[in-house]
Amino acid sequence: MPAEAVGSIEADITFFADETREKADAVTGAIGELSQFHETFGVYADGVEIGTATLPPDWRTRAVHFDTPMTKPGRAVCLEPHDLAASKLVAFRDKDLRFVRALIDEGLLDTEELSLRVQALPIGDDVRARLLAWLADRR
Repeated sequence: MPAEAVGSIEADITFFADETREKADAVTGAIGELSQFHETFGVYADGVEIGTATLPPDWRTRAVHFDTPMTKPGRAVCLEPHDLAASKLVAFRDKDLRFVRALIDEGLLDTEELSLRVQALPIGDDVRARLLAWLADRR
């Protein structure tokens, strides 16, 4: 993996059923920024609401599930790479653009597929046009 794709020390953690943010707040409190976990391991997690990210429709059908003895009683559900990249493009921060660019440059994302995901995003036409123009420059 390129350095730009693995350089973050932060992970966003969400829960499918957390209307009161109790679980998200527990994550932030236990392993969030400046926690003992952060100080010990050099990484931390932010508990976020599931609606924080702007994602393409049907992203849940493409989510990657990790269910191992280490994740019991829960399981990890991660975004499929093109869905993650589309969401990062919506944020359009320098760090997110570097992340997506690195994955494209390494051949880990298909720009045609990513363009389809961007086209499906629930965003304004002006934002969509900016994202598609950015992607067109990467082909």
